Amino acid sequence: MNTKIAIIGGGNLGTAIAKGLVKNNFYPNNIIVTRRKVGLLNELKKLGINTSADNKEAVKNSEVILLCVKPYKIDDILKEIAPYIHEKHLMVSMVSGVSIEHIKSIVKHNIPVYRAMPNTAIAINESMTCIAVPNAGNGQKELMKSIFSGLGDTVFMNEEMMDAATVLAACGIAFVMRFIRAMVQGGIEIGFDAKTASQIANQTVKGAAELLIQNGLHPEQEIDKVTTPKGYTISGLNEMEHNGFSSSLIKGILTSFNKINA
Repeated sequence: MNTKIAIIGGGNLGTAIAKGLVKNNFYPNNIIVTRRKVGLLNELKKLGINTSADNKEAVKNSEVILLCVKPYKIDDILKEIAPYIHEKHLMVSMVSGVSIEHIKSIVKHNIPVYRAMPNTAIAINESMTCIAVPNAGNGQKELMKSIFSGLGDTVFMNEEMMDAATVLAACGIAFVMRFIRAMVQGGIEIGFDAKTASQIANQTVKGAAELLIQNGLHPEQEIDKVTTPKGYTISGLNEMEHNGFSSSLIKGILTSFNKINA
């Protein structure tokens, strides 16, 4: 695609998005990624993506601005690039906890400002990306779909749900990874080597997710299929629940959500 995209912030998320865009047939030479230590973006340069330490120049030569910086940096970045924003720009923030209203109050330009929250699986086109596009026209929505839908699954929602989306989708990747790590550790304890335990755990989690996605069922319906009276599975599940498995996960999600809103 010919859309010129500036990704401000070439950290883990910005780099993952850039790679995902190339995989989704966006032209690498129409993408520019910025980072203060530009040498850390050499991997992107090998893909034909432009890299720079100059946010202002990147914005001047773009149509879509993707903000992928840390929340504590966002105000300074917006003040830096504001003079170079024009009426044809479209801005998409992936900065957690920062509202569209706040961004517009600093930019002071009447341009479309949206929010999107992908997760790091965007690098392999398997992200869950939550998008808020208030007052967007059909053309703008289609552009947002073209940027993100090829990078995994997408869902549009009201902006007030974006903090919750950050926790469930973006933080959620880490929560799932920690669960997989625990499965691997348990597998090692019952006799597998680390490589085999990882292979079994990874595929089991992938298969479980696909069962739910393809069958459209509630998790408990699939659990019922493998829990027999006095069986091994129900014994293990009950022991986990006695030790707070579900409640600790729920509390973790709530803690992360409250941290955003603190």
